[in-house]
Amino acid sequence: MKMNGARIMLECLKKEGVDTIFGYPGGTVINIYDELFGIKGINHILPRHEQGGTHAADGYARASGKVGVAIATSGPGATNTVTGIATAYMDSVPMVIITGQVPTALIGNDAFQEVDIIGITRSCTKHSFLVRDVNELAGIMKKAFYIARTGRPGPVLVDLPKDVQIAQTEFVYPETVEIRSYKPTVEGHPKQIERAVEMLLASHKPVLYVGGGVILGNAADELTTLARMLIAPVTTTLMGLGAFPGNDRLSLGMPGMHGSYCANMAMTHSDMIVAIGARFDDRVTGKLATFAPHARIIHIDVDPTSIKKNVRVDLPIVGDVKDVLSKMIRQLKKSDEKLKSFVSGISAWDEEINGWKEKHPINYKNSSSIIKPQYVIQKLRELSDDDAIISTDVGQHQMWTAQFFQFNRPRTLLSSGGLGTMGYGLPAAMGAQAAFPGRQVITICGDGGVQMNIQEMATLVQNRLPVKIVILNNNFLGMVRQWQELFFEKRYSQTCLELPIDFIKLAEAYGAKGFRATKPDEVENTIKQGFAHNGPVIMEFMIAREEKVLPMVPAGASLNEMVLNA
Repeated sequence: MKMNGARIMLECLKKEGVDTIFGYPGGTVINIYDELFGIKGINHILPRHEQGGTHAADGYARASGKVGVAIATSGPGATNTVTGIATAYMDSVPMVIITGQVPTALIGNDAFQEVDIIGITRSCTKHSFLVRDVNELAGIMKKAFYIARTGRPGPVLVDLPKDVQIAQTEFVYPETVEIRSYKPTVEGHPKQIERAVEMLLASHKPVLYVGGGVILGNAADELTTLARMLIAPVTTTLMGLGAFPGNDRLSLGMPGMHGSYCANMAMTHSDMIVAIGARFDDRVTGKLATFAPHARIIHIDVDPTSIKKNVRVDLPIVGDVKDVLSKMIRQLKKSDEKLKSFVSGISAWDEEINGWKEKHPINYKNSSSIIKPQYVIQKLRELSDDDAIISTDVGQHQMWTAQFFQFNRPRTLLSSGGLGTMGYGLPAAMGAQAAFPGRQVITICGDGGVQMNIQEMATLVQNRLPVKIVILNNNFLGMVRQWQELFFEKRYSQTCLELPIDFIKLAEAYGAKGFRATKPDEVENTIKQGFAHNGPVIMEFMIAREEKVLPMVPAGASLNEMVLNA
């Protein structure tokens, strides 16, 4: 049977198991939406902005482990997706973004709503395709999903001209895909893994440094098994939170700029760092010249370009982290006597780490008169479901969430780490709720960032997505204000948001519910009221205006040069 290109594209999505797409119609994708009108098996969610739709596809992907899909029209519709695409690219999120394009004969002629979206997104996509022939469409869609989900995952863009959508051909979806120039290494080299185990068992102060690759690679169980076999401490980056239980005694919390004292001291004094699905981001390493001066480094990553990019590495292992960790576990089981000797030999290291934990735990001074944001986060953790999915915007609230929520399961924290995108939290939560209608989904935002995609409140209400929106309101762009206080002599240039926004009325205007707490003794009841409502809710907490995120490693400083107190 012959089909037009628009229908072929939708049938390709069904073949890939796509059940939800986030899209915004327009002139160059109207044929897709005409075909979508009566199609079964695909739930389409209409955001109120293409950026919101792209972040929603990202949140859907992070929470579910599936490939997220977003659709936008050409020109401004396509350019509105760029921030969402770059966010996904920096955090290695598997997505396929389909953009409409002017007819092929008009490409390059400055036609109405024409933009070179392939060129614009070249630096922030894993790959991109411009479809010029309807006969190539099915094969391109197969390649797009294969590239997006394999190796180091990432966003892939498919630009689909209007005439290709109209043209007809027989629909045949390829069963396999072969790309000569794209052969990701999945299996870790056995000899390298043997060497890694030997090096590890010869160490006295090991640290497992874990990034988001463990979650993306579905290797949390293997990581936990390895850590408990070794009785080795684990520090998880922002992207890695939840890969290892935060309540486990081996957990050091997050390292780096706003990490724990014990995590940063452990990295500084370690003689063996095993980096697993992490990329030694500058927010983790601090001053590179003084980072981990005594440590040998084993780096495990599916992306060879991430290894040795930022720090020296003594032993690289390229491969899928699940495969490599499984083989390391098997190798350790073969070295039973050496393993026992190793475990007994690092008891002094364990005591040293426990000393750091006791000396400078992450804490704060509570107040009976003003709401501390850390207290709100702790109450949210106490009152929420064990498998609740938390998304955040970017800023102080993001770091307080990382420090105080304590994530014990993978894919329960959705946050923009690499790009640091304000406005991410609300639409990402929308995508996660679409993936898991029955689970509790909470987004934690600041009063600045939440307004960047606040229009998605309408999407939540229309689609009956009961996301709980927590706003920590200090009437500041808090993280920038903190830097201005600490390093710019309190010159609060353009960070004071003095115009009061009535978020309760705003919630009601969208047809949602709103609750507010202005005193500490109102916090718990406000959360309970919000959680009890079966629809979208805004919960606003008027927090201490000049509360800072501490500890903190100043930019350019070493990990052991932490600001611990205000």
